[in-house]
Amino acid sequence: MAIITIGIDLAKNVFAVHGVDETGKPNLVKPKVQRADLLALIVQLPPCLIGMEACSGAHHWARLFQQHGHTVKLIAPKFVAPYRLGGKHGKNDAADAAAICEAVTRPHMRFVPIKSADQQALLTLHRTRQGLVEDRTATYNRIRGLIAEFGIVLPQKVERLRREIGAHLEDLPGWANRCIGDLLQYASQLSERIDSYSDAIAQQARQDDRARQLQRQPGIGPTTASALLASIGAGHDFDSGRQLAAWIGLVPGQYSSGGKTRLGRITKAGDAYLRSLLVMGARAVLAGLGDKQDRYSRWARNLQSRRGYWKAVVAIAAKNARMAWAILRYGHDFTVLAD
Repeated sequence: MAIITIGIDLAKNVFAVHGVDETGKPNLVKPKVQRADLLALIVQLPPCLIGMEACSGAHHWARLFQQHGHTVKLIAPKFVAPYRLGGKHGKNDAADAAAICEAVTRPHMRFVPIKSADQQALLTLHRTRQGLVEDRTATYNRIRGLIAEFGIVLPQKVERLRREIGAHLEDLPGWANRCIGDLLQYASQLSERIDSYSDAIAQQARQDDRARQLQRQPGIGPTTASALLASIGAGHDFDSGRQLAAWIGLVPGQYSSGGKTRLGRITKAGDAYLRSLLVMGARAVLAGLGDKQDRYSRWARNLQSRRGYWKAVVAIAAKNARMAWAILRYGHDFTVLAD
């Protein structure tokens, strides 16, 4: 019988492929396929369902396989693990491929949206900027730790640190003075690069109609709008805005049993970068409420007074995720109505 489902365990150079026919019987088992031979192997097969874990290179392979008529689904690795652990074999590439082949056929399995080359290029801009921000934070923390060894303790705010550390540099003995000076210079260079990437993201957001539409929603700026476009595209991989919010990890985790509903903290699933941008945008909304009396501001203020600051932040972030899905999916302006 013809192969209808394939599971591929991705790697750098050697891949494992597991294919089954319509009865579920293995019909293509190749535990070691070289990277140069993988595409040729898949191209010669009739159109079928291909499952892969969402890891490095998965989106590239998905686009290649789709060009040859195959249906490709990407699965988060944590959703594949139960199908592997429940099998007869241990952890190896062949067992992973068989588990992926089984998981991709499950009717309620959740899949990762396949990104286009343009989306990945835009995400590269975001990932590079975020990496530079983390490097800068680590550098300033390293500076604080080093000068603390000499009894110098400065405020955590970067502006005050840079402003006040100059008066203490001469008090540092020997190589300490040079090292701290070099670290400060390195942090300044990182800040310049971060600013250049931020400008590039803002420029891209200004040139995209959908990004400009997203920015009309309170709490969504150029960076968040650009990240949403790069991560979810037109939102066609999600059936509803709540599903997107759940994918990002902004909905409560459930611990219900015996007819009793118990809701815990948010799941924090999905993309931590996208979730953090939405949360920071929600915090900016609450910080900028002031005495505003429009409908949205009254709702946010009442929500904060009833449920507390952090629950209000999460609720606003989840609302923005749902609104963003509606804007990207249907192309309408779902801005919040004001009085």
